[in-house]
Amino acid sequence: MKKLGLLIAGGIAAMVLISNLGPIVGLAVSAAILYFVFKQFIKAESTMAKIGYGIIGFIALMATASNFPAILGLAAAYVLYLVYKKWNDSSSSVDNDPFANFEKQWADLNRN
Repeated sequence: MKKLGLLIAGGIAAMVLISNLGPIVGLAVSAAILYFVFKQFIKAESTMAKIGYGIIGFIALMATASNFPAILGLAAAYVLYLVYKKWNDSSSSVDNDPFANFEKQWADLNRN
């Protein structure tokens, strides 16, 4: 039953991630542009260069903000990672198996 829940959660997370691939790429590109513009703004010495970089930086900031749905895609990627991690965790499923516990108790009863 636990695997079914993980499968459903993983499927939903995968669909959300796939549907938000475009905004994720847009967020990455616009954030990279914003980073490089900021670095150039700090290095610039003339006022006109700072104004130009400020305008470009503002445009890049608005492009970054417009890709806000990418945050949902990144959260879905994290949920998918957690599902993958839980899916491969076999030690917890063995400990919670009621039949394994029954076998241990039956063996204890037969020894006495």
